[in-house]
Amino acid sequence: MTLTNESLIEKLGRLKSQRRAVILAHNYQRPEVQDAADYVGDSLGLSRQAAGAKAEVILFCGVDFMAETAAILCPGKKVLVPDTRAGCPMANMVSGRELRALKAQHPLARVVCYVNSSAEVKAESDICCTSANAVQVVRSLPADCEIIFVPDQSLGDYAAKQAGRELILWPGYCPTHHRILAADILRARSEHPAAKVVVHPECTADVIALADHVASTTGILKVCQSSPAREFVIGTEIALLHRLKKENPRKAFYPASRLADCPNMKLNTLEKMVWSLEDMVYEVTVPEPIAGRARRAIERMLAVLP
Repeated sequence: MTLTNESLIEKLGRLKSQRRAVILAHNYQRPEVQDAADYVGDSLGLSRQAAGAKAEVILFCGVDFMAETAAILCPGKKVLVPDTRAGCPMANMVSGRELRALKAQHPLARVVCYVNSSAEVKAESDICCTSANAVQVVRSLPADCEIIFVPDQSLGDYAAKQAGRELILWPGYCPTHHRILAADILRARSEHPAAKVVVHPECTADVIALADHVASTTGILKVCQSSPAREFVIGTEIALLHRLKKENPRKAFYPASRLADCPNMKLNTLEKMVWSLEDMVYEVTVPEPIAGRARRAIERMLAVLP
């Protein structure tokens, strides 16, 4: 028998109580997964929630590096994911070995690592950042040092321009955000001339140049909530529109491109969430000393206000 979403959410509630669990979900998750979560947010918000979680079990609905971050910040808690296949293509574009080779070429450089990366890469970094605080993290580093930024060249380019710094950029990128083209923004402007264009800094530079606002997912939510505008073109993963419409029912939101759909984020479902808490699978762990070194980089990030 196939259970309805309402039945699954009810079952999740019982399992959460039994397992003493909390459910964290990224803004790019399926709408029904967002609705079932205790907290929905971006990478920075989820990192903070994981660090302060009182529950014994964290069910993390996102992609693998996010669950790793939770495991690193909460060594005494059990971190579960609904689907082990939910990975991040951008995070896979740099390895610890490759970063060590680049560091050898620039031995005095500081390494800023976007949280969209593996625990091993975080362990090789001086400080992490998210899209919400990348500019502040870059600005926080000494003016006379070289800075390596991995793995997202688009976010790194944006942070470099905003901070007035030259960065050594790793050639990684988010395939989902790079599907949003400048032509999409121009088309959307012609179709919705009154709309404000708000895009994520993982977009390409030509898309960013056409936007009215550039912000992380939480930043996009804040911009759209506080703006007097009634219409918005949103340049990020399309699942964010669910929360935007939910929180701003009197405003209209249009995706810059319907191709901006991350299939990895959508691997998590209500059924898999129930199965994970029922059987207490699939646990994410990070071995020491990688976890300890990565934790230092993440904690330095959390000390920098977004």
